[in-house]
This record gives sequence, structure tokens and C-alpha cells, in this order.
Amino acid sequence: MEPWNVLLASHVIAALFVLAIGPFQILRRRRDRIHRTMGHLWVAAMYYVCFSSFWIVSDGHFSWLHGLSAFTIVTVTLGLISAVRRNIPAHRGNMIGSYIGIAVAFGFAIAVPGRAIPRLLTEDLPTALYVAALVALSVAVVFISLRRGEGRRPGTMRTAERLTAAVSPAGTAAGSK
Repeated sequence: MEPWNVLLASHVIAALFVLAIGPFQILRRRRDRIHRTMGHLWVAAMYYVCFSSFWIVSDGHFSWLHGLSAFTIVTVTLGLISAVRRNIPAHRGNMIGSYIGIAVAFGFAIAVPGRAIPRLLTEDLPTALYVAALVALSVAVVFISLRRGEGRRPGTMRTAERLTAAVSPAGTAAGSK
């Protein structure tokens, strides 16, 4: 296995981001703008994880994980197409299946001795914990910022703004005589 480099580090960070966002997407009951925005981030990160894996090889050979990456590219794409077509059961099935696939790949990546993540955990645990904390923090920041901006869409007024606009400066309702 090659030493840590920018590609491998960015691949791991994107994979951790995908793993962290997945439960929010799957377990959250509301399917709103937050779900769509986080879904777009999840899909982009998932594509990055899958495509970048083809440049991470051991002794110049692909493994079964590369086959899983190719399969996941297909399932994420089918899930995205299903969402656009409003076929929610197919969307849900493809996306949950893709999440399970990356969870299995992650389990393999941390459980097999000699792979990069177990080496990092044994050789430099503070760095591994720092990266994990940064990923968790970034997911929390994205989620919280989306929650805070939930009611603020361009071109729409909040309730207080509508009430203010409906009342004239004299305190009477606009348009009343």
C-alpha cells in the first residue's frame, strides 16, 4: 500500500463525510430543502470517493473494493435519477444500498491489517482523531447552517415582514378606509 498522500487523505475525508451524512439523510423524517441540499453534498462526496478509489491501488492491482466502487457509481446514479423522476421507493432503495456499501467498505478499510487506516490509527492516533473531529464538525456546521436558513428563501417574506407590510404607517390595515 502506498504511503499517505493528498489523494488518499482526501478520499478518506470524503468517505468519512459520506458516512456521517448518511444517517441524517436516512433517519430524518422530513424530506425538504435540507434533505435535498445535504443529498447533493452526499452524492458529490460519494462520487468523489468512488472515482478516486480507482487511483488507489495495492501493488498495481484492483481489489473487490474497486468493483464495489463501480457498482456504487451505478446505484448512486440510479438513485439520483429516481429522485428527479419522483420515484421515491427506488430513490430510497438505491441510496440506502449505496450507504450500506460504503459502510461495508469502511469496515474492511479499518479492519484489515496492513491497510492505510489501521496503520494511521497505530502510528498517529492524534491525527486520525483530529481528522474525524473535523469531519464531524463540518457535517454539524452544514446541517446547522441549513436549519438556520430554512425559512429564508429569496423572494419570500417572513411572517413578521408580512404583518409589517400589511399595516400602514398610521397603524391601520393597508387598503382599508
